[in-house]
Amino acid sequence: METGQRKKLNLQGVLKTIGPGILYAGAAIGASHLVLSTQAGASYSYKLIWAILLINLFKYPFFEFTYRYTAATGQSVLEGYRKLGRWAILTFFLLSIMSAIVNFAAVTKVTADLATYLLQIQLSPFATSTGLLSLILLMLFVGRYAFLDLFMKVMIGILALFTVTAFIFALSRGAQVEPGFVAPPLWDTAAITFLIALMGWMPTPLDCSVWPSLWAVERNRQTSYMPSFREYHIDFHIGYIGSAVMALFFLGLGALVMYGTGDTFSANGVIFSEQLVSLYTASIGGWSHTVIAVIVAITMFSTAITVIDGYPRSLEGSMHQLFPSLKMFGRGLYIFWIILLSISTVLIIVYFTRNMGSLLKFATILSFLTAPIFAIINFKVVTSKHFPASLHPPKWLKILSLSGIAFLILFSLVFLYIVIV
Repeated sequence: METGQRKKLNLQGVLKTIGPGILYAGAAIGASHLVLSTQAGASYSYKLIWAILLINLFKYPFFEFTYRYTAATGQSVLEGYRKLGRWAILTFFLLSIMSAIVNFAAVTKVTADLATYLLQIQLSPFATSTGLLSLILLMLFVGRYAFLDLFMKVMIGILALFTVTAFIFALSRGAQVEPGFVAPPLWDTAAITFLIALMGWMPTPLDCSVWPSLWAVERNRQTSYMPSFREYHIDFHIGYIGSAVMALFFLGLGALVMYGTGDTFSANGVIFSEQLVSLYTASIGGWSHTVIAVIVAITMFSTAITVIDGYPRSLEGSMHQLFPSLKMFGRGLYIFWIILLSISTVLIIVYFTRNMGSLLKFATILSFLTAPIFAIINFKVVTSKHFPASLHPPKWLKILSLSGIAFLILFSLVFLYIVIV
């Protein structure tokens, strides 16, 4: 394989590298975009644009750091966690288990509710969630990374095209604010709770920042090509900037189509799905209902695939770092985690929640409260003595990352104060 320290940049190398960034975008453009960004626009119009831009800015370094580590070493960032000390990899592992259980269930619930509405399925939550998970597991077991890579590139391209088109149509029509409409307060308890949830999953939870690193290592194996540092960064920025821009389009759709109409999103997943599809069809026209419904379903399905692959992959990698002898089991640990998390997901959906909104809120708030810990670990990885000094982040990126850590801690304390008081 070619060395990752090549300085020359060429189109063929870029095309061989692109993939993990698209997968990241696929993971991001799901519940945080389709659900939370759209709801932000529907409830508060454009007043929360600052929150989306700010959280994407402050989380940027911690996603960049995992790419930076893989670009410099050719290894996954989990190797870097281990070199920091057992505390780092163990902390990541334990917090990831907690996040995986909740986020697995939240994404599966949203996707299953979408499928229930679109396909008019008259089945129990157990049957719907089990059927969805079985289909995804079959795809991942048979197609593996190659399938995931190709599938996501196609789906993200289609979604981006339709979302921009819907926004343009909605913009040409203008906002539909009803006479006498009173805007909801922006800084009451409900708004701040929503804001924390929005930032918790925007663009994705920080524990997911290791996934692109793991996917990049897998992509290198698939192509037998070791990208240069610049090629890694091109792939990263396509995914990261692209997902941030898409979040603004979703917020715009919510603001243009639903804000000021008196309608609010339902916590019932099936009803919410119908409202979500209506956002697009109200902009483009009734003729597009079927097409839009399929695109929205595929989008959440794509997110579900990346989440259902990402968490088991990171937990498997963590266990390999904690207990190297477990590598003898090959893909056994990956299969173990994907099955265990799938079982826990079905149990949570069937026995502990019937409400998509409450499960999603819990998952997003948990992600935000644990974000400072993951941010600190990622910062330490690329500033430690184990990482090549020549590739340490530039001064401006270090300053931004320290500002991001302070921001995440501050907002977490504000939320905890509100809850306790």
